[in-house]
Amino acid sequence: MLKKSLVTGTASVALASFFGAGALPAQAEFLPSDGFYADVRIRHENVDQDGIAKEANANTIRTKFGYKSGVSNGFQFLVEGEDVASIGSTKFNDTLNGKTMYPVVADPVGTELNQAWLAYSGFSDSVIKVGRQTVNLDNQRFVGSVGWRQNDQTHDAVLISNNSIDNLTISVVHSDKIRRIFGEDSPVGEIDTNTNIINLSYKISDSLTVTGYGLFLDHDDMAFYGLSSKTYGVRVTGNTALNNDWSLVYEAELAEQQDYKDNPTSYDATYYHIAPAIKGKGWTFGIGYESLEGDGTSSFKTPLATLHKFNGWADKFLVTPAGGLEDLYAKAVYVVKGQGNILDGTKIVAMYHEFDAEDNSMNYGDELDIAISHPLNVANIGFVKSGSIALKYADYDADDFATDTKKLWLTTQFKF
Repeated sequence: MLKKSLVTGTASVALASFFGAGALPAQAEFLPSDGFYADVRIRHENVDQDGIAKEANANTIRTKFGYKSGVSNGFQFLVEGEDVASIGSTKFNDTLNGKTMYPVVADPVGTELNQAWLAYSGFSDSVIKVGRQTVNLDNQRFVGSVGWRQNDQTHDAVLISNNSIDNLTISVVHSDKIRRIFGEDSPVGEIDTNTNIINLSYKISDSLTVTGYGLFLDHDDMAFYGLSSKTYGVRVTGNTALNNDWSLVYEAELAEQQDYKDNPTSYDATYYHIAPAIKGKGWTFGIGYESLEGDGTSSFKTPLATLHKFNGWADKFLVTPAGGLEDLYAKAVYVVKGQGNILDGTKIVAMYHEFDAEDNSMNYGDELDIAISHPLNVANIGFVKSGSIALKYADYDADDFATDTKKLWLTTQFKF
């Protein structure tokens, strides 16, 4: 692994000379030194799932602790550990504890090195980051760190980004190991891979951005051969004012995926997503339609995504069914502001999904998702920088796919 990382690191320097790499907005921020920091998240998760006799009740605490340096002669580094512990009730299946009489709450306990990277920003308009790191691209539909779960998904990777051309950001990622949310003790916790990603995002105007991307997943582990794929796509996002109070927000995306390298199955599948919304006076109202094609045997897959963000919070579609998936949804969001009292900052989200097969007439089911979150006033509490509390609920009503499932979360988080 060390030898391979050194080789890819040397290659990244050569590539950077060619590309003149530049910073990813959410991925390579080089700020003044943050020094030592910690991030503590405490969560209760209840799962009531038909077909499993007992309800899951998981009480977990996730602690991140690390050090982020400042920039010196173009160099910066970060080292971050992560610990997930169970407190109180252990009546849940964390995927490793063998408690299969309970529904899954995929937060296995463990302590590990979460991130350890070295970055160089000494080139003109360029950044190179080498080491273990989170990778979040665009809306995380294809590549994300799965921040919802207690253990991050990270990559042993080289990341190069470039913004030497006005309004254009070019991002290149090479990963040779993907460390999944199930932890290093899990037989499916790590994927040895030769994954390459290119992402080009061009801001045409203040109201329109076009992003093109290619993802080439070449997994070395036989257990993951079926996830090897190549995907090409384009994404359009933007907004435009309707009047002084309201604006139209829009996004549309189209992608094509095929089997790649050692994948034993030959397939070709299409993905598209359309999601207009109107926003104003603290409100957002939107509708969306997302389609992942399937042919009854194979389907469009997004195994590196932050999957919890999409297709319902009950997580019934983390793996796309063989018959594909159509998700027709509506959402309403309200953020309280300008009240001058404790309610300011409160965010309320409600979503409703109708799930159907893409390949046939099956109706999978529907889901209602509701969340309320609020920032905590921690300005006078010692070293605490920020805090929040959130209550979240998902109710999946099954028809032709999976089983009825209800999930409830209560989460408190503090950053130091």
